[in-house]
Amino acid sequence: MEPDWELRGDRIVLRPVMADDTPTLHRIVREPEVAAWWSTPEGFDDMLAVVLDGEVIGAVQYEEEDDPDYRHAGIDLFLSARHHGRGLGAETVRTLARWLIDARGHHRLTIDPAAANTTAVRSYTRVGFRPVGVLRAYERDPLTGDWRDGLLMDLLADELA
Repeated sequence: MEPDWELRGDRIVLRPVMADDTPTLHRIVREPEVAAWWSTPEGFDDMLAVVLDGEVIGAVQYEEEDDPDYRHAGIDLFLSARHHGRGLGAETVRTLARWLIDARGHHRLTIDPAAANTTAVRSYTRVGFRPVGVLRAYERDPLTGDWRDGLLMDLLADELA
């Protein structure tokens, strides 16, 4: 079954996750470099597959706050370790951000990596996200179960790089 829509970046395509993608995404989220930052989700139904040259290399998700007084969207993603350091995370975030701003009408986006995940923070900064503040003891470390800090970052529509 083909997905009914997709978003295209320069090198990547974002499309709804299909049943055939699930084993690949489970494998990716268990890679040590990914598992250090991501808990294994119960499912991938609310995510978009990140596809490079026909291969699923990760997933991205978004959530929308529709209250008109607080309207914004949040983004989260993971990519296979073998695709880290190639600008694909930034391209994924930029592609989804453009759609959330242009098609969904959001004026502000948020993203909240672990504060110690400097690679992710650098990637999101390239897209135009700015640090807002540290969220102390924000999330459980999926490997140790200890609380760790998160970094809240946001991007206004006119700041998208």
